[in-house]
Amino acid sequence: MTIVRVTIVAALVLSAPARGAEAPAAVRDEVLALAKGLWDALGTGKAEVWERTLADDAVLIDEFGRRQTKAELVKDIRPLPPGFSGTIEIRSPHVRQYGDTVIVDCENYEDEKVFDQKLVVRYMSTATFVREGKSWKLAALHVVTMPTQPPVLKVADLRLDDYPGTYRYGPDRAFTVAVADGRLSFTTRAGRPPILLDPIARDVFMDAGPERNLLVFRRGADGRVNELIERRKFNDLRMAREARK
Repeated sequence: MTIVRVTIVAALVLSAPARGAEAPAAVRDEVLALAKGLWDALGTGKAEVWERTLADDAVLIDEFGRRQTKAELVKDIRPLPPGFSGTIEIRSPHVRQYGDTVIVDCENYEDEKVFDQKLVVRYMSTATFVREGKSWKLAALHVVTMPTQPPVLKVADLRLDDYPGTYRYGPDRAFTVAVADGRLSFTTRAGRPPILLDPIARDVFMDAGPERNLLVFRRGADGRVNELIERRKFNDLRMAREARK
């Protein structure tokens, strides 16, 4: 009976879901210092920092969706060219520990200067550190770019009255475009709040929603708008403009 009982208990322990907890302060400070060192090393081209901190079988997926091994990433690290400078700040980190594994998710706020122009790019990243002996090594990193509000562009001769209407892409599915207070916007369903559109060029707008998709109005041979294209995630959703009643 004792052997059976021990076997059952062991099976229950092994099948229990892994649960993490907020990392102790010492562990949190150590892995965040490692993460900061990695981001700082990108601008200065210190590949040796990444060489030292990465696990040998590390996998990294960057903001463009490229998958890189340790060797591939280290080979690509070089100092920024003349006229370029920048820093990456870690913001709102969450650090959880699962035994010998620590996961950090945070915002990476990049403040970049290109000659006399200032650029700001925000990323979200998830970094997985594993313990090797007495050290923590980065085993996996995944970075995505956060869509943010771009600078406002002034577009000359923009005739907003060309665009209002219903643009349909399926049964009970349509974008309704309207003008109010000198701004173009659209709704996807009745009762939903309108999403503002910021002009990029004639017939081209960017929505103010969370994805910052491009909306392109297309014109027919008569010069009138007859189609709307929502370009999202590198795909085009086409919508035909309904005839006005």
